[in-house]
Amino acid sequence: MLYVKRDAWGNLQQVETTPFEGMDGELLADSQEAQAWYANQTVESSLLQLQQSDLDMIRVLEDLITVLIRNGVVRITDLPEAAQSKLVGRSKARDALGGLQRLINDDEAKLI
Repeated sequence: MLYVKRDAWGNLQQVETTPFEGMDGELLADSQEAQAWYANQTVESSLLQLQQSDLDMIRVLEDLITVLIRNGVVRITDLPEAAQSKLVGRSKARDALGGLQRLINDDEAKLI
């Protein structure tokens, strides 16, 4: 048995395996509605995980471009103007926050 809270239109807002304050109904765990709820929660969780991964990859790509520029493999002027502008803007923002050292936590620093 699952315990649920519904909105004014009858849509599930919250589903729990134990009773909770504010619940307004119950639902069989093997019902289609319960299965759809959990499937949707899985999709939302995966999307959030992917979104965080995208943010992490942006940081990796930014650092890679910085290394390539420092090593003379590419010049910043080799990049399109829009990319140059974004890289310079991010670089200024990172410098304002104290540079790379303040953005890398201790666990990440040990990996390199």
